[in-house]
Amino acid sequence: MIERFIRDVPDFPKPGILFKDITPLLQDSAAFSQCIDQLIALVPSSSYDVVCGIESRGFLFGAPLALRTGKGFVPIRKPGKLPYKSVSQSYDLEYGTDRIEIHVDAVKRGQRVLLVDDVLATGGTMGAAVKLMRQIGGEIVGTAFVIELMFLNGRQRLADVPVHSLVKY
Repeated sequence: MIERFIRDVPDFPKPGILFKDITPLLQDSAAFSQCIDQLIALVPSSSYDVVCGIESRGFLFGAPLALRTGKGFVPIRKPGKLPYKSVSQSYDLEYGTDRIEIHVDAVKRGQRVLLVDDVLATGGTMGAAVKLMRQIGGEIVGTAFVIELMFLNGRQRLADVPVHSLVKY
């Protein structure tokens, strides 16, 4: 059902790209709620202690998932957004590099973590998130995505962690 709330936007952010827009999904409360329910069903909540979302769209799905499962939520942010001591990880993009950060005390050593984001494309961002979480002592039980762009082979970059997605293109 949620597939019909994902809009194709041609030539965004540049010519030749077919962008998968989740805005209509977020605008429909029943569809958004069902999406969160389906994300919860992907990975048993008993297998993780905390949910971690990647800025910014990972927050939109990770925070309600955490709330509904009674878990805490940990944000992974873009550089310069976290107020406390943090560690960072760089990753490659098509056109350069980027970086994400997490507080050094975001999880306790050995805490089981579910990492959440909206889209799995090349796996660069989530790969960096996996490295960050391991650096601070989190035990990753899996990753969960609303959308997976299978033709970009992001799963290969995440070969050492379980990958779960709702809609595959």
